[in-house]
Amino acid sequence: MRILLVYPVFPKTFWSYEKILELVNRKVLLPPLGLVTVAAILPQEWEFKLVDRNIRAVTDAEWEWADIVILSAMIVQKDDLLDQIREAKRRGKKVACGGPYPTSVPEEAQKAGIDYLILDEGEITLPMFVEAVQRGDTEGIFRSGGDKPDVTTTPVPRFDLLEFDAYDSMSVQFSRGCPFQCEFCDIIVLYGRKPRTKTPEQLLKELDYLYALGWRRGVFMVDDNFIGNKRNVKLFLKELKVWQAEHQYPFKFNTEASIDLAQDQELMDLMVECYFDAVFLGIETPDEDSLELTKKFQNTRSSLSESVEAITRAGLRPMAGFIIGFDGEKAGAGSRIVRFAEQTAIPTTTFAMLQALPNTALWHRLEKEGRLQDKDGNINQTTLMNFIPTRPLEDIAREYVKAFWELYDAESYLDRTYRCFLMMGAPKVKAPSKLPSWVDLRALAIVIWRQGVKRKTRWKFWHHLFSMIVRNPAVWEHYITVCAHNEHFLEYRQIVRDEIEGQLAEFLAKQAKVVEAKSPVAVSVS
Repeated sequence: MRILLVYPVFPKTFWSYEKILELVNRKVLLPPLGLVTVAAILPQEWEFKLVDRNIRAVTDAEWEWADIVILSAMIVQKDDLLDQIREAKRRGKKVACGGPYPTSVPEEAQKAGIDYLILDEGEITLPMFVEAVQRGDTEGIFRSGGDKPDVTTTPVPRFDLLEFDAYDSMSVQFSRGCPFQCEFCDIIVLYGRKPRTKTPEQLLKELDYLYALGWRRGVFMVDDNFIGNKRNVKLFLKELKVWQAEHQYPFKFNTEASIDLAQDQELMDLMVECYFDAVFLGIETPDEDSLELTKKFQNTRSSLSESVEAITRAGLRPMAGFIIGFDGEKAGAGSRIVRFAEQTAIPTTTFAMLQALPNTALWHRLEKEGRLQDKDGNINQTTLMNFIPTRPLEDIAREYVKAFWELYDAESYLDRTYRCFLMMGAPKVKAPSKLPSWVDLRALAIVIWRQGVKRKTRWKFWHHLFSMIVRNPAVWEHYITVCAHNEHFLEYRQIVRDEIEGQLAEFLAKQAKVVEAKSPVAVSVS
């Protein structure tokens, strides 16, 4: 059986990082970990080819070669997923599909003409699919019935199928699920509230495989909450610390974690000793009323600003996610988010208007209240809210654009990054020195030219850089890398402004037509 694995295109988002990837001659930030895991679970006597459409298109020869085309997608990839399904069917191919998008809205996915819907977690449903294919079934829907797999049985992903040179970082997963109950989050819907973890030995085998394949760059732990099971993650980190030292620290790690990381010094120290250098935190909003309403109680138990500072001082660069548009939110939420980011010196902040993701608690509540609107639309940082908010959508959208623009102002970003790295604890490990590559030198030269010569930031750039080298020299290379990140955000903030203002103009025009149609003048004329 010849299996063609196809990963659909991501639209431009906060995480697409095009300008940064251009600097280092890479095409994509992260690989499709789900599809290489699928390839590992399926029978190994089958043949596999993988095409990540974020790197290149599927060739005619690859379409012709395939017996079955398997796709996986998130909601944000929906448009290209549907295009690829249509193309596969046009070529007479059987199509199987799984992943977060079809699992969240299977009824919608069924309309796309998929032959085999492989939903929920693949460790349970992929064997069902294999049995069906071997029986000669030409279609099927495979579900786990609410069961969650034991991830200690998950095989080492088929990293060998990836085009390594195209990626800036590799991905591995230690755990699935999150113990919290945030109303807007689909992770607990997809993977449950009981974090399930792999064994330390299991994940080290994955790192061994990446190492054997020659990978020597960053590795992202894709867990939605890496510290959901603190006991197990500490056991893993203690073994990872030894593995990293024995292999001379070939990988630099980053991940996502809940803010209560700040209350566990041992855990933060272990992460830094394993060569973790950054962590993404779901802060969402500094407004405590909104946090309580959306059931993000873990963010209300301690001071958010003190928690961010503790994580930074431990040696982990904080990245943060923020959301605007919660129910009951007071005017000025965008400005409060900007002030919080400035106060805590968080360089990189994702920022979006609240969206109701399919089948989350928020989705069901809004549906019951009759407030859900565009149920089938795409969702990313450049789309208006898909429900009726409790304050004017126009106000939320304009606050969002203004705040995004301010966060990524070139000078503000440099100042915030500088203050973050002055505060940051020094790394606890020292990887062997190596000569910079031509690509690294070229990237450095471009950043220096743009930020230190061409832009009005030049004085700040040189002042902050020399000050960093003097005052916290152990982190200056990391600092320069994060300075370079704004090459992407400066462009992306214009995309956010154009997209949101365009959609807002359409929304207001429709509202005006509705008002006009209901006016007494319109009635009398008709």
